[in-house]
Amino acid sequence: MKISTNWLKEYVAIDIPATDLADKLTMAGLEVEGISERFQYLDSVVVGKIIKVEPHPNADKLRLCEVSIGNRTVPVVCGAPNAKAGMNVPCALPGTALPGGLEVKKSTIRGATSEGMLCSEAELELGPDKSGLMVLSEKLTEGIALNIALNLSDTVLEIGLTPNRPDCLSFIGIAREVSTIVNQPTRKPEIKLPETSGQIDDFTSVTIKSPTLCPRYAARLITDITVAPSPFWLKDRLYSIGLKPINNIVDITNFVMLELGQPLHAFDFDQLSENRIIVQTANHNQLFETLDGKERRLTDETLMICDGEKPVAVAGVMGGVNSEIKENTTRVLLESAYFNPISIRKTSKHLALNTDASHRFERGLDPEGTVTALNRAAQLIAEIGNGRLVDGLIDEYPLPSSVSSILLSIAKTNKHLGTDLNQSEIAEFLRSVEFNVEIKDEDTLSVLPPSFRVDVSRPEDLMEEVARLWGYNNIKTTFPKTSGMTNLPNQSIKIKSKIKDMMAGYGFSESITYSFIGKDACDRLNLPENDERRRMLDILNPISEDLSVMRTSLIPGLLETMHRNLSHQIKNLKIFELGKTFISNGQDRQPTETEMLAGLWTGSRVNMTWHEKLVACDFHDLKGVLEDLFRSMGMEDISFSKMPDASCRYTKAGHTAQILFNGNFFGLIGEVSPMVLNNFNIKQPAFIFEINVNAFISNLKESKMFVPIPKFPFTDRDITLIVDNHVQAGDIIAKVKTFEEKLMEDICILDVYSGNPIPAGKKSISLRIVYRSFTETLSDQQVNLVHQQLTDRIIQKFNATLPV
Repeated sequence: MKISTNWLKEYVAIDIPATDLADKLTMAGLEVEGISERFQYLDSVVVGKIIKVEPHPNADKLRLCEVSIGNRTVPVVCGAPNAKAGMNVPCALPGTALPGGLEVKKSTIRGATSEGMLCSEAELELGPDKSGLMVLSEKLTEGIALNIALNLSDTVLEIGLTPNRPDCLSFIGIAREVSTIVNQPTRKPEIKLPETSGQIDDFTSVTIKSPTLCPRYAARLITDITVAPSPFWLKDRLYSIGLKPINNIVDITNFVMLELGQPLHAFDFDQLSENRIIVQTANHNQLFETLDGKERRLTDETLMICDGEKPVAVAGVMGGVNSEIKENTTRVLLESAYFNPISIRKTSKHLALNTDASHRFERGLDPEGTVTALNRAAQLIAEIGNGRLVDGLIDEYPLPSSVSSILLSIAKTNKHLGTDLNQSEIAEFLRSVEFNVEIKDEDTLSVLPPSFRVDVSRPEDLMEEVARLWGYNNIKTTFPKTSGMTNLPNQSIKIKSKIKDMMAGYGFSESITYSFIGKDACDRLNLPENDERRRMLDILNPISEDLSVMRTSLIPGLLETMHRNLSHQIKNLKIFELGKTFISNGQDRQPTETEMLAGLWTGSRVNMTWHEKLVACDFHDLKGVLEDLFRSMGMEDISFSKMPDASCRYTKAGHTAQILFNGNFFGLIGEVSPMVLNNFNIKQPAFIFEINVNAFISNLKESKMFVPIPKFPFTDRDITLIVDNHVQAGDIIAKVKTFEEKLMEDICILDVYSGNPIPAGKKSISLRIVYRSFTETLSDQQVNLVHQQLTDRIIQKFNATLPV
């Protein structure tokens, strides 16, 4: 909001420089974002003395003037009828930007050179006269800047107000704050209503059909007015903060809004059907033309000001063209109302129409200030518009406002603020901004906020007032008391950080997606109705329908990320995400949160180079990543086994493994099913994994056991078995490890084969077993004996045979 200090001084005496005032206002919570000099444009307008005036040879109405500007004489082409030699006049030099938007340039006019412009009062916005040149005193020195010569100065402050301070959206509101800074009283405008005639109830009435949206509506009627340009003092006030004058009636409503903070609206009374006002909501999709000439579509939530037949204004936002003040208007119905802030905000946003009025109404105004502003405007309209005020006013107030007292503890205030103020000091601070303060006991004040302070409703708000009035700079800097004791770093955070580092080391990029997903995510993943991941927690104010529930799986986010990358022609992708999933326990209860790790690999195994061929990644590539992750984290007893086909919901049956820890389900890994890929509009294979990180962390060993480096060599033996197709190689390896053969160091798969000459329903599994002793070098006889024993046990356990 722009504040002219010259205008502000009408309401409070200011005896400190504008820069100091700006600093103090900022420290009081009203940030001054900029300081400018209103008459700075006059720096390049100087006092000029006309030396000679001659007729223009090529234009009857123009004259050639020689003007002395102190250090030199410049030629100026001028059309003013009162230009004559010896006059001191304002001379705008080239480069001057005049208030009307005109930039003065050196030019040639009808063949004559002109190096400036001689100005009238109106052109400089220094007076109403535009009939001729502004005549300056002969005592002024030629060449001096006009703002210095006339001692013109008006510092304008640009104040960035926070939404909770609508009381400061006026000069009186700022004056209240300044009065506490300079310790001077606030001077409110004196309102003296002129003599009245008639009775307003005989002319008009107001009916409020939506009292919750319009708790108060007041109106006055002024007759026999003359619509004309405003007097210069009124124009000057509007010019000082960048507003353009329109006519005396409209300018008065704007002036009072700026002065007192209460938006007003003036209706042409003779354009109101049945000469009455009805406040009600609009019909859905109703069309209405506002003062800016645009036709707007309304909703059934839009509050309208109507006459006996039609809408005439969008309440709190903008009036309509069908009741605007025109040159022939003689009777004005003046409106001053209090509208529901939420309603005005919705209307303004729906119509994409932000006005000075809506800016104030949607933040909350003083409902007790409507009549004061109404009377002030009525007084000015009667004076400036030469109108007659009809006796009485209409004040419909179906829902009176009320302000409750707040109890403020002195001890708690000092504790929260870090101050040592006594009761009388705190009471005086609050009284200085018009709070009603009573002492309840030695520690408690009963404080009644003024009706214009709609932002104060609790003790903490009062504490904030005390802090800013005392001065934030006066509050001593203190440091929190901390113990020298320190805790060990959270092990969970450390482990999760290590997992992320290792996944990055495997070439995966971390993906961070929203914790919100669409309600159709479970359908797209083909989850059964009884799957707990369908227990989704709805978000009360979702960003969009695609982000309306808390996620129960990380997989949709990864698939959406893959889809976006593919759309940008990025076909090789390795991504992972470590984050929480949320299983609902009811909308009013805390959800079950589980930390999960999920990864996705699609495209080629390695990036294409001149010496590498493109080879598509597969299940075993991703499985190798997980195996190395588990091994590096010290996780033992991890195994992979085939996922039952019935459990493969979003992965491909026969291409999915469940990850087990000590036989318990730990996660899954597999290829995404074609149906799910189609649901996410993906057209290339992808492999995913999911791991329960909570279970992962809880099963990690806190310490590692040292194993000495072997001194003796190892030897190995291979074995090939013919087993049924349903037998899994992993099951054989797991079983062999339970035999606890001391000389067996390791066992791994060499090959799995099915087909000719292996019988139907059978497959061949080749294993390699490593043997080593920590006390001696093993002989072939020792190894062969142990190997034969293990082979016999495997054959017996899995009903296997040896190849012929």
